[in-house]
Amino acid sequence: MAPTIPIFISAGEASGDMYGALLIQALRERLGAVHFFGCGGAKMKAAGCETLVEAHQITMVGLAEVLPGLPRVWKAFRLLRRTLRKRRPALAVLIDFPDFNLRLAKQLKRAGVPVLYFVAPQVWAWRRGRLALLREFVDRLLCIFPFEEKFFQKAGVAAEFVGHPLAGRVAPAMTASEFRNRWGIPEKPPLIALLPGSRRKEISLNLPPLLEMVRSMSQQGEHCFVLPAAATVAGDLLRARVENSGLPIVVVEDCTYDAVAHASVAVVASGTATIETALLGTPMVVVYRVTPATWWLGRKLVQTPFYSMVNLVADEPIVPELIQDRFQPELVASHVRRLLEDPAARDRMRLAFRQVAERLNPPNRAGVAPLPPIPASKPLTVAGVAVPSVPVPGVAVPGDFPDRVVRKESADAIQRFVAVTESMLQGRGLQETRMQGTDAPGASPEAGGSV
Repeated sequence: MAPTIPIFISAGEASGDMYGALLIQALRERLGAVHFFGCGGAKMKAAGCETLVEAHQITMVGLAEVLPGLPRVWKAFRLLRRTLRKRRPALAVLIDFPDFNLRLAKQLKRAGVPVLYFVAPQVWAWRRGRLALLREFVDRLLCIFPFEEKFFQKAGVAAEFVGHPLAGRVAPAMTASEFRNRWGIPEKPPLIALLPGSRRKEISLNLPPLLEMVRSMSQQGEHCFVLPAAATVAGDLLRARVENSGLPIVVVEDCTYDAVAHASVAVVASGTATIETALLGTPMVVVYRVTPATWWLGRKLVQTPFYSMVNLVADEPIVPELIQDRFQPELVASHVRRLLEDPAARDRMRLAFRQVAERLNPPNRAGVAPLPPIPASKPLTVAGVAVPSVPVPGVAVPGDFPDRVVRKESADAIQRFVAVTESMLQGRGLQETRMQGTDAPGASPEAGGSV
């Protein structure tokens, strides 16, 4: 039996949990005997990660709002640090969540654990001092937005753009008729999707003006409103507030992509949901609100021409952004009505979304000739035992990294991550990482110090 490779993984946001689950699944398909442990959410746990810290316990929004949660975050950090002293991983995979993960990166790198960072911290927008941490404590940085690679490489970080993990993965499961029938939504009125965010703080700040927008639009015409909710504590908060409002909003579960794809317009809280909405091709209005203190601090720190990732990728304002004081119910309603009443405006936005989707694809998808099967070079070994790794047809990708080869049939961000991970594991040798039961022994002297 092949030995098990221990990999530490840490994600904090809902999007990071989703990406983490995809990474875990893909690595297991490629390498087989891999054990993941660390910090994650429900999706990573379902994919088989041993979640020592639940991500929702340490995720916070804003600047001023983080202070009450700091003791909870510090407790989680110390738990992971203690665990890493006892169970040395062969590799650490850190996903976004820089306030927490960069501190882990420092500890891991100093202990001799290779660090792979997936989803770059947005230091191009603020806190550029983190570039020094990325240079020193991260071995490889995989970027999911096209403009990031050049920025980080220029700053001396070993970075590459691998494409967005959601490109090619975002699609509805039902037809429009099936979706409306399932949730009892009438066929004729236009459908408007509401996405106030996935965290409790986001919901508490973004949902009230959205409810007022619904109240206003319901009095002035016939519309249907749908609000996707997850089966989480935050989802329970959404359902309770919508029910208490008495407004005609249909709350749906486990079908966010269907709700957005079959809507005429979506009102979306700035974040990963804007990328998902663009990939689904639904015209949108982007909104967001933080506390006044966070807004005051953030305006002095953030240096970016746009707030939504869709506009940043497009490098132009293709979707309206109603942020903070501009996030007013009547103003949102006016933008929604304009999109509903102007088919040409919706078509222009959809065309721009297609261009954004193209930019989010991995750089190897167009015009790259296939190579012969990947040669069986030095096998991946753990404690001297070869770990099966089936060669697959690949494509070469221009770049500075010798392992820049990915599967032709699924050349996307996740498979690129798998290729980089396998390369890093081979370079590591993994001689000291064989697991015994659920524990891994300490490192050899060559592996570095303690975490």
